[in-house]
Order: sequence, then structure tokens, then C-alpha cells
Amino acid sequence: MIKTILVPATGSQTDDGTLASALIVARAFDAHLDVLHARVDAAAMVASMATDGSGAAMTGGLVERVDEEAARRESAANQLFQRFCERERLAIADTPIEEQGPTAQWHREIGDEAYWVREYGRATDLIVIGRPSDDQGVSIDTTETALVGTGRPVLIVPATPLVSLPETIVIAWKSAPEAARAVTAAMPLLAKTKRIRVVTVSEEQGLSDEEGARLRTSLSWHRLNASTRHLRPDRLGAAETLLAFAAEEQALVVMGAYGHSRLRQWIFGGFTAHVLRGAAVPVLMMH
Repeated sequence: MIKTILVPATGSQTDDGTLASALIVARAFDAHLDVLHARVDAAAMVASMATDGSGAAMTGGLVERVDEEAARRESAANQLFQRFCERERLAIADTPIEEQGPTAQWHREIGDEAYWVREYGRATDLIVIGRPSDDQGVSIDTTETALVGTGRPVLIVPATPLVSLPETIVIAWKSAPEAARAVTAAMPLLAKTKRIRVVTVSEEQGLSDEEGARLRTSLSWHRLNASTRHLRPDRLGAAETLLAFAAEEQALVVMGAYGHSRLRQWIFGGFTAHVLRGAAVPVLMMH
């Protein structure tokens, strides 16, 4: 069951859409939203700049300017949160309340965003993050840390907010621990959806399809009606083929986050990176 959802808030315009998508999930489970803003530690940031050889820290008043920008972002994030709760008539609570329905709480920490998302994320049921962008919103570093550092599922939502839970879920299946953990983490959502597609993507049918059939049978013991589908990757590759299929189905994708020991290699290469950066559909990932 999903009862606590962590949503990082950055003070950018992407926050509103991410909160809206998180609330759709929260309403389905009467869950609590923990909205977290990590304010930059200006002194620590400038000290780091002084050691990286850039010379930026030599500029007079830099700490003050960084701190002013951090204060502006914190204020913007908090105001957006307050307006969102008022608009959605969302109760503010720091402990469970008697009334049914979702609740929310504001959290503010000072320091590295990725660090605080990891610390809060380990104690939550689900983390909801807007699709990573280089321009605004949650950083790639934070998304990486949420995926590999929390042991929790991460729902990455597109810029266009969810208006309801998708009626179809596509499980991007391969016989691997990461995929198995993703399916387990997604069980509350699978129980609420109308259609489940267990999808394998490869040039030829074979062992992966037998593995998909075994998952379908396992899901049937949970009274979940799933079907299997084999896709041949087109010229753009396996990830694009999967995402195109999911978009046609207007589906949420459930998949494992795969990788190697080196984090940058893992997140920026291969199937996972394509899905993480290019998905126009919501994706639930688990490492």
C-alpha cells in the first residue's frame, strides 16, 4: 500500500505539475505528501567553487548573492506549495488524521538536494519526481540518488501532469532482479489498473517471452488480468519502441533501473537513460 509519497520541490515552474501528478496517486490511496525543499548552503557552495579551480569564489559578495538566490527559490517553492494546497483543498498535517483523503506537509532542509532526498526517501513508500531537465526542476544527480540510494520506487512523471491514474500499465519485463523488484513495488498500482501488458522487446521471440508468460501466470494468482506482448525494436532502438507502444496505450511503464557499478555510466547509458530522459509517459522505476 502507498501511504507516504515524497515530492522534491525546487521553486521552479515544474513543481506545480509534479505536485499535481503526485496528488493523483495520493488520492487513489488516501496517502500523505511529504514535500521537501533543500535550500542551497551558500557558504558550502562557494567553498566548493574555490577548490574546483574556477576562481569564481574570488568574486566579492558571492556568498551573499548565492544566498539571495537560495532564499528566492525557497520562497517560491513554499508559496507554490501553499497555493497548491489551498487550490486542491489539501489538509496540512504532520501526523495521520481521522478524515479520509490525502494530506500534505512542508519540509525544509539546508544542504545538498540529493543527500536530503535520499535521507527522506528511505522512509517513504514512493518518490515522485518530474522528468529530469538541465534547465529547471530536480537535478539529474538527485534523480540518480533517488533511484540507487533509497531502495524505494521512483515515479518519474512527464511535464504534462496526470489527470488520473493510467488505465493501462506496461511492464517492461526481463528476467532480472531489478525488474522483479519494480513489479513488486508497483503492485498497489497494478491492483487498481484495468489492463496490464507484460512486454518484452527483442529481435526474436524466445526465452524472454517464456519469462513474460511466467510473470503473467504469477500475476493471475493475484487476480490480476495480464496479457503478454512481444515487440521487435525498430530502427530507433528498444527503448524508443517500448515508449512508443506505451504512448499508444496511454500507459504507465513499470521497469527496472539497470546499470553498472559506476553511477554516471549507469544512468547515462543504455535503455535506462533513454527512458529516463525521453519518456512522455509516466515511468515507475526500481533499482
